[in-house]
Amino acid sequence: MSDAPRVEVVAAAITDARGRVLLARRTEGRDLAGLWEFPGGKREPGESSEQALVRELLEELGIEVEVGPPLIAVAQQYPHKRLRLDVRRVMRWHGIPRGHEGQALAWVPPDKLPGYAMPPADRPVVAALLQPDRCLVTPVPASPAEDGAWLDALQRALAAGVRRIQARLPGMDPARRIALVTAAAGHCAGAGAELLVNGDANLARELGLGLHLPAAQLRSLATRPVPAGTRLSASCHDVAELGLAEALGCDFAIVGPVARTPTHPGAPGIGWPAFEALREQASLPLYAIGGLGPDDVAIARQHGAQGIAAIRGLWS
Repeated sequence: MSDAPRVEVVAAAITDARGRVLLARRTEGRDLAGLWEFPGGKREPGESSEQALVRELLEELGIEVEVGPPLIAVAQQYPHKRLRLDVRRVMRWHGIPRGHEGQALAWVPPDKLPGYAMPPADRPVVAALLQPDRCLVTPVPASPAEDGAWLDALQRALAAGVRRIQARLPGMDPARRIALVTAAAGHCAGAGAELLVNGDANLARELGLGLHLPAAQLRSLATRPVPAGTRLSASCHDVAELGLAEALGCDFAIVGPVARTPTHPGAPGIGWPAFEALREQASLPLYAIGGLGPDDVAIARQHGAQGIAAIRGLWS
């Protein structure tokens, strides 16, 4: 199946004036019947994605659309097929959407989208609409004297729009780490940002923060280390680790390194084709990490990533 040609599919994230997003329900007799999806269909030979989406939405919903910018392109392997779902934003259309093929339609407030049962390829689309496209992994201040400068740099990252942060502070004295993470949590809360603690489940539970699992820790766990509803993520390097992350109920994973990094100068990056091959095997939102920065978000999205994770690329 991994060598089978991909089916090219286009879909639309259609938003109305109230900010609601349009979903369509797959009809009986189709694969994955009963699940909700972003409306669209297969791209025919010779069509561009834009042409295919205009045609499909006219046929399925009876609307004429102005296709907007790309949102995300998700490669996904199913037991019986492979596909690539190219999703575009649609903010303007003419007509009234109706299910011309018998499909039910629903206008859904964005915060309710995760509650709808969807095919695996559509789940990362919901994350692309709702969750941050950058994840900052913090460096370690060299000494206690630099902790103030570290917090200043964190505030600059927040001011630049970073809204998902992983506090990675290996080898630090426990009391100092608690003090630094507590102060960071206050800054993040004030900016409406999310903070996850790397590797320390006890500290995450104590402070009510999310938890990030390094790959070695992920492989050692049989049950979820934090309560349901607490943000949980993991570093993954292969299909087996992605499977473990999904089994534990992780909310997202960080995958890489995509390119060569100063942190691991002797290790070549896996490259975007290998990243996309891993994307095919999981429905989790995936951040690409390794030698990337904010300018790489667009290309990351075209390979199915939620966005990019970085240390130097997001830390001043």
